[in-house]
Amino acid sequence: MAQPRPTRKKKLGSYPHTMVVFSITLALLVIGLFGLLLIHAHKLSNLVKENIEMQVYLDRDLPPTELLRLQQDFARKPYIAQRDGQAQVRFLSKEEGAKQFIEQTGEDFQQFLGDNPLRDAYILKINAEYSDSLQMGRIERELKAEPGVHEVQYVQSLISSINQNVRKLSLVLLGFAVVLTFVVTVLINNTIKLALFSQRFLIRSMQLVGATSFFIQRPFLNRATWQGLVSGILASLLLLALLQYAYLQVADLRALRDDRLIGGLLLVMVALGCGIGFLSSYRAVRKYLGMSLDELY
Repeated sequence: MAQPRPTRKKKLGSYPHTMVVFSITLALLVIGLFGLLLIHAHKLSNLVKENIEMQVYLDRDLPPTELLRLQQDFARKPYIAQRDGQAQVRFLSKEEGAKQFIEQTGEDFQQFLGDNPLRDAYILKINAEYSDSLQMGRIERELKAEPGVHEVQYVQSLISSINQNVRKLSLVLLGFAVVLTFVVTVLINNTIKLALFSQRFLIRSMQLVGATSFFIQRPFLNRATWQGLVSGILASLLLLALLQYAYLQVADLRALRDDRLIGGLLLVMVALGCGIGFLSSYRAVRKYLGMSLDELY
């Protein structure tokens, strides 16, 4: 006579976790991809702003010592962009300026003028933090007050256009980020609630034998937190793999890379997985603890 197969006892908090981890990982990966978009868009806007140039035209016949003093003064200004530890200050002599003008227009104005009317100049690249219209106006006034400076020029309309477009793009991306975070939170919450649905009668049974709420909740909270942690790590690894693949396919994207912000994004993904998993599990278990037997059916 065949022996009956022993029934497997349900253990408190031992609901299937593969589906939960898979769902949370995908949800966090979506947030991570959008986070990368925000980071690269932010870096791109900074690069565009730092390529804004301000031309500082000098008085005529300044001695080399005065030119050197001005260059050093400009390099020490806090609003001058830095790249690889070097201040973005470039000297443009009037001879070089004339040569560039002739190459661009094909006309040699020196032949009929008999002289070079251009002035020596310094080309300054401004730090992105100082690229708004008010700051640029203040910088212009400060540079004009420097001894040896004849005139300061920059394209004001370009500054306003860049700032307006960056502001609009930031608001749109921020709105998408808020909506996406809400959708992902609801998705993870529903996934964990669905997984806990099979445990509702076991929770009720533990209540009937006198188990405290904390004793019942603890294994669920621990499991959900670990699932969120594992999901966050898996999503982070997938995101890094996709990012490296993108850099291999489009080499220019490396110029927009910001390791500090990307590292922060990965930490946020892991923390978000743990936090949402914990809170969703806590809410679901509390819901089943407060239900009557009829409601559980």
